[in-house]
Amino acid sequence: MDITLITEGTYPHAYGGVSVWCDQLLMGLPEHDFLVQAITGTGAEPMVWELPSHVSVEPIPLWPPPERRHPRPPRGRSAARFERLMRVFLDLVLAPSAGAADVFPAVLRELYEFAQYECGPGVARAALTGERPVGWLLEAWSRRGELARIGVRPTVYDAVAALDLLEHSLRPLLRPGPPRGDVVHAVSNGLAALPALAAKWTYGTPLCLTEHGIYLRERYLSYGQGYAWPVKRLMLGYMRLLCAAAYRAADLVTPGNQYNRRWEEYLGAAPERIQTVYNGVDPNHFPPAGAEPAVPTISWAGRVDPIKDLETLIRAYARVRKELPEVRLRLFGGIGKSAEAYADRCKALAAELEVADGVVFEGRVADIRDAYVAGSIVVLSSVSEGFPYTLIEAMACGRATVATDVGGVREAVADTGLVVRPRDPSAMADACVKLLRDEMARHRLGNAARQRALEYFTVDHAVGSFRTIYAELADEAPAVASVA
Repeated sequence: MDITLITEGTYPHAYGGVSVWCDQLLMGLPEHDFLVQAITGTGAEPMVWELPSHVSVEPIPLWPPPERRHPRPPRGRSAARFERLMRVFLDLVLAPSAGAADVFPAVLRELYEFAQYECGPGVARAALTGERPVGWLLEAWSRRGELARIGVRPTVYDAVAALDLLEHSLRPLLRPGPPRGDVVHAVSNGLAALPALAAKWTYGTPLCLTEHGIYLRERYLSYGQGYAWPVKRLMLGYMRLLCAAAYRAADLVTPGNQYNRRWEEYLGAAPERIQTVYNGVDPNHFPPAGAEPAVPTISWAGRVDPIKDLETLIRAYARVRKELPEVRLRLFGGIGKSAEAYADRCKALAAELEVADGVVFEGRVADIRDAYVAGSIVVLSSVSEGFPYTLIEAMACGRATVATDVGGVREAVADTGLVVRPRDPSAMADACVKLLRDEMARHRLGNAARQRALEYFTVDHAVGSFRTIYAELADEAPAVASVA
């Protein structure tokens, strides 16, 4: 089969758990041809994964270099149609009404078809950032009383900034038509769902939607730092309706855990079209870790990012040091350019708490297993996760874990590790001290964790599930002609 796999900010241009999942899927299904449509920043990002021969990549840049010729906005009837569409679109994303989720998919589809078959994608994108939409947005804001009630007065600058963000976030939709394939598989909701929806609307291509974390929740946690409230309000309203539209349109939603399933059903996914598929690891790559380090060590592995909440981990470590002065904290993971300021903030916090001598930022390691071997225990401190690879990898290595109660963590760990509230340094420190002081408990939990990982969370099981899913979706797909 021909499978279109859509990613955002991950494979093949970045490391991390989602990229590992993509690599496992692609390497495990060599009988299919995959086109990876990779939503990126500029489109010039280097690929950090080696592609197998049955995989090709098409970047979808959100912020490419400016076009030499700026298309002119639509005129006449096209201009009138665009105004009607955008006024409805803006009212929907700014209105918290329950019925908005029912209307939004049709408006989004009409906007897509307007760009594809009436004026062209470039003209539609140019129209979004013209002078007239600024006025429409200011009018829409003024009709919404909640901003005035809290003393917020949107400005022209706010409107220009919001429309610029909206235009760039719609680029995966407002582009030349999608490739024709047997199945389209979005590896997250949100922007990755836009090309998938386009393929479904154009060709009737079956849509599979996989979420590792909850896209909308993570946007609420981290989106729009530095933007004014009216801008955030518009973009988060858009993201909420977009995610709901994708859940409703998907032929199958395949969350990585039961926690995701509850969010997906709440936002409109039909329960009968949801199938949980747990992430898996290759047991051959994660044999037992063996002897613990000579110095008691807390190990963390992942991508340095605010959502991983290393600040809480460092605060917890400072508390542990008061009980066990010899303990060290080793942090394994790359620091991208966008995370450099956050990493500096974490280092400054360690210095402020007078524990910088025990905290080491190790950077990315060639073999992630080394990060788990380096620890007496392994800690996950995130405020949002799906079904984290670092946790099940550490479990497969037989290391005892302390993890925050987010996403599918409790499903993964069960009774083989300690689970604590997120953003609670005291609870995390208490759990770490408990395990570091009890060697027998560490070994007992580590052995149980390895057995659980081998029984439930292997890559063969995960890849086999998608082999079956692709075949079933393709068999059930209706024959739909292009509307072009």
